[in-house]
Amino acid sequence: MLSEKTAIVVASFGTSYPSAVDSLLAIVDDIETTYPGTPVQMAFTSNIIRKKWHGRAADQAYRTAHPEVPDYFYQIKNVLGTLADFQDQGYKTIVVQPTHLTNGEEYLDLQSYINGLLSIQTIKDRWRPFNYIALGRPLMGLGSPVVTNETDLQKLAAALQEDVALAKQQQAALIYMGHGNEHLSTGLYTAFERVMNVRYPQITTLVGLVEGHPDFTDVVAKLHQLPPKKVILKPLMVVAGDHASNDMAGDEPDSWASQLRSAGFDVTPIMHGLGDNAAVRTLFVDHLQDAATEAGIELR
Repeated sequence: MLSEKTAIVVASFGTSYPSAVDSLLAIVDDIETTYPGTPVQMAFTSNIIRKKWHGRAADQAYRTAHPEVPDYFYQIKNVLGTLADFQDQGYKTIVVQPTHLTNGEEYLDLQSYINGLLSIQTIKDRWRPFNYIALGRPLMGLGSPVVTNETDLQKLAAALQEDVALAKQQQAALIYMGHGNEHLSTGLYTAFERVMNVRYPQITTLVGLVEGHPDFTDVVAKLHQLPPKKVILKPLMVVAGDHASNDMAGDEPDSWASQLRSAGFDVTPIMHGLGDNAAVRTLFVDHLQDAATEAGIELR
């Protein structure tokens, strides 16, 4: 096992919503509790989100109004900057655990950054910036429309049993809004919908995406074929931030909640991200440990 100075980076897309910060901090807290002898830092992969926090740094009124936001958020760095900080402190063995759901654009870019750093060769090996950087897999695994990571999808479904219990109690359909993307496959979401419906046949679970397919139109088409006129609407995202507040549950006529109500459904939006779910957070810790074990890295 590698026993050099080792650190952990939690790579999140980030959030600009103070009300959603706790979801991310809970993931970091769980990792710190599991590995009290290993330093942990969070990084945001979104340039836009980081700039928003940097712009708030000098706004003392804002900072006073939001004591739940830790000071380091106002100087939050990207993954490269966070890795550089650790390297400067003598940490050359790092495990990076993303909070992304799939191996989409953000995850693939992160993978490229790490591969680039590990490709650096120096005349003397001891001057290489890093000995090793291990990358944990995203929450839903490293699947594709053809081959899905069934184990990770099953574990995620098991972690969402409280959502199912609520939908069953209210005799409602359970709809998740994921982010998705317009460029890469979103087949894992369709696979996840199937896993949920097989595991919990007592209710109907539907998954739609802000970008990509299945989209909201697909969800509504399926919903009209079902008996329930009640709907539980939840974000399939780590935080209940901008998309959950506006695209999903907003008062504007084009939000999912508004459109479903206009279509005659009784809608209950639940503003809790996956990071609020302790069972889901455990999956991130497990993926982190899997990456460390595979790389022969000891986390204390």
